[in-house]
Amino acid sequence: MNQEEKHQVLDYIDKFSTVFNSMMQEVTKRIVNQQNATDLDRYLNTDFDPQELASKVQVNPKKFVEQQLAFMEKQQQLWQNASKAFMGEEFAPVISEPKGDKRFGDDDWQGNPGFNYLKQAYLLNAEYMHQLVDVLEFEDKKVEQQVRFYTRQFINSLSPSNYVLTNPEVCREILTTQGENLAKGIDNFMHDLERSPNEAFKITQVAEDAFQLGEQLAYTPGDVVFENHLIQLIQYKATTSKVFEVPLLIVPPFINKYYILDLDEKKSLVKWLVDQGYTVFMISWVNPDDSYRSLPFDDYINKGVIAALDAVQDISKSKTVNATGYCVGGTVLAMTQAYLAAKNDKRIHSLTFFTTLLDFSEPGEVGNYISEHTLPMLEQTIESKGYFDGRILALSFSMLRENNLFWSFFIENYLKGKDPTPFDILYWNSDSTNVPAEAFLFYLKNMYMENRLVEAGGITINDTPIDLSKIDTSCYCLAAQADHIVLWQSAFQGAKKLPEDTRFVMTESGHVAGVINPIDKGKYPHWINDSLPETPEEWLEKATRVKGSWWGDWHAWLSARSGDKRKARSIGNRKYSALEDAPGQYVKRRLDTL
Repeated sequence: MNQEEKHQVLDYIDKFSTVFNSMMQEVTKRIVNQQNATDLDRYLNTDFDPQELASKVQVNPKKFVEQQLAFMEKQQQLWQNASKAFMGEEFAPVISEPKGDKRFGDDDWQGNPGFNYLKQAYLLNAEYMHQLVDVLEFEDKKVEQQVRFYTRQFINSLSPSNYVLTNPEVCREILTTQGENLAKGIDNFMHDLERSPNEAFKITQVAEDAFQLGEQLAYTPGDVVFENHLIQLIQYKATTSKVFEVPLLIVPPFINKYYILDLDEKKSLVKWLVDQGYTVFMISWVNPDDSYRSLPFDDYINKGVIAALDAVQDISKSKTVNATGYCVGGTVLAMTQAYLAAKNDKRIHSLTFFTTLLDFSEPGEVGNYISEHTLPMLEQTIESKGYFDGRILALSFSMLRENNLFWSFFIENYLKGKDPTPFDILYWNSDSTNVPAEAFLFYLKNMYMENRLVEAGGITINDTPIDLSKIDTSCYCLAAQADHIVLWQSAFQGAKKLPEDTRFVMTESGHVAGVINPIDKGKYPHWINDSLPETPEEWLEKATRVKGSWWGDWHAWLSARSGDKRKARSIGNRKYSALEDAPGQYVKRRLDTL
């Protein structure tokens, strides 16, 4: 970069700073107008007591001194290397970014002495902060997890890649566009600000008009055959002349839209199941507004799963139904089956759980958001609205993978001024769903706070105590190795609450990509082990790694529990006639239209 280019960049930055300051003043005005002082007090005051935290933590003096000495030595070496770099000499880096860290992929992070120094200084200080936490000895494991989580969030927010002057790609973009990228970035920011709820900032990951449900997504042909205030039930059209006798009902999570299981033709698990000869039914949950505030959690079982079971049985004329639940949908399905077991109702023939928590003792990184300090704030916010805003939930999940799902979009959208690239899974991730206030608080307290589902009689449904140990149905449990929402070890502990012959399978990748792993591509392998030992570590030690998708393993298991083949069924019947084409209206309700 010559002197003229440097002056040009500084001129653009000066102009940008002026506009940015004006923008932030406008942002502040809007926030103050939207929220009174009491609201701000409530959002900001979490009753955090530093002295209380200090009383639960001890410092290991030996480790602390060793860390300080090592840090000072590395800092000295970094300065020496920086001097060599500016003199044109070669040197070995003091510290390198972790493998797969995409923040520093640009060549200038390595080749330009200034940016290389910024990168290494940041990584060195990041390492130092993480090690500071390492020298602390916590009495409470949950406190330790939260401190580590929020330390990581803070460190990643300070990455030089997140700032205009310290990101080489952004600097080049300023020169190339003559600063237009910064102006476009401000427009993108203001657009997102206006669409964000008061309690959280929602960054655009995919344009709202990038896909159309029923065309590129929610692809598989079918009809809505039943509807109430909570669900629409979709029956998919058969593609084979004969189908299995026992139909399949899928219960997706009510905190997301169902079509993650029915993306395009190549990725759709629904289409693949239909092509294997299954009669597939799907629950599509409503996207609730304030009018649903008092909806009890029991309705997710009564008006949700059980109402769907009634319709599926009537349409299929089958005495039994195979049922599959994904994530929270799996938790609801397990609760339903425990309730039906208490009533001696045997209609569910087999259960499949995709990345499902039953034992919430180790809830993964999601648990870092939940504590006795944050619960009152959540309660007030949710009760004032009548629902838990799905955009806040989406942001919370994105911040579990902050560099990939937040800061990367911050850089592209606001610093580079780019429009997001259409990507089906991110479109689904951005298509948020609200959760009614009463039902959400029930789930939060009984599952995440008190872990009552694993207690015999710990939860009651329709005034009936339920007990997971009473479930005697054949079960298949899928976990994902890199899942940050449902740890595979936690999914394993949940499987241990089910019958002894439960089949536990682990797929590679995460909460979504591990599940949506089409069989013809076989991108990710899976692990199988016919036994279910005491610990997840024992299970993995003796498990066999199998190339390709887990879908084939599940098909072999499920088909053995689906009866003989019969003539393919038509859509609906006299009682449950087709109401509209799939995907139906409920899944199309976006938050900006409620």
